[in-house]
Amino acid sequence: MEFSFLTMGTASALPTANRYPSAHILTVRERLFLIDCGEGAQMQMRKYGVSFAKIDHIFISHLHGDHLFGLFGLLSTMAMGGRTGDLHIFAPGGFDKILSFFMEQFGEGIKYNIEFHPISCKEPVQIFDSRQLEVLAFPLVHRGETYGFLFKEKEPQLNVHKHLIEPYNLSLYDIARLKEGSDIIRESSFIDDDGSEVVYEETLKNEDFTYLPYKPRSFAYCTDTLPFKRLAGWIKGADLIYHDSTYTNEFADLAKTTFHSTSSAAACCAKEAGVGKLVLGHYSSRYKSLDTMLEEAQNIFPNSALAKEGMKFEIPLEKFNE
Repeated sequence: MEFSFLTMGTASALPTANRYPSAHILTVRERLFLIDCGEGAQMQMRKYGVSFAKIDHIFISHLHGDHLFGLFGLLSTMAMGGRTGDLHIFAPGGFDKILSFFMEQFGEGIKYNIEFHPISCKEPVQIFDSRQLEVLAFPLVHRGETYGFLFKEKEPQLNVHKHLIEPYNLSLYDIARLKEGSDIIRESSFIDDDGSEVVYEETLKNEDFTYLPYKPRSFAYCTDTLPFKRLAGWIKGADLIYHDSTYTNEFADLAKTTFHSTSSAAACCAKEAGVGKLVLGHYSSRYKSLDTMLEEAQNIFPNSALAKEGMKFEIPLEKFNE
């Protein structure tokens, strides 16, 4: 039941000796999702024990080099590793030309199918759906077409209160319908004072007999972007968000001209959205120390943390007892 976010690259445009370009792994119940694929992504994956074979879906936020220069090497390595299963890549529409160039120049040994899913939206839209998870894409404000992603665990099937099964003589059919969210309407009877049987219709309301076994979890990825009002509403209540934090307040004007966010702006978004935890990332190479960046964020949103290469952020499972 793991739901975790591994940061493998936290640098912005320029990598440093200690920071790689953007690349992250989201794990949802043993399924791995790669989010952005900057230069050196496959080296970081090897370093942190990420299985290439388990990655079937890649999400590219936008077509700047620090978010995709690692993709060609990764695709080639997958081929040399004998991959045969389909690989799904979600990216802005312009990625089609990039993929075509790669396949023309380096695709001879690619024996697996690469399925490209172009993203285009002005409001949040579902781009991936499975039995346990859905992914929404939403537009960000950056230089060029850029998208964020919201990963949402689906609500689990309801559980039936065990202590009510025997007193209400619930059948297997009744239990199944209650777990699906339906009310139960059935005939029942009692013996009247005069000894006659009275038959009536009984309704067992679903809300009285069931409970949610655990709270669905969610993660939002929001980089690169200027702050804008609608974003907080789109990611409202997320358990964990990773947000562009390229600059401190000292360079707020530069953040605007380069279409990035400060750590304070990221914290304001997290606060307005009522999220559980904020993870800062995508740092400018000008910063050797990130202490000021973290302090500025925590002054606004206390549950803020710095992303660092190899750091994993867990979203714990919150179970509900009957």
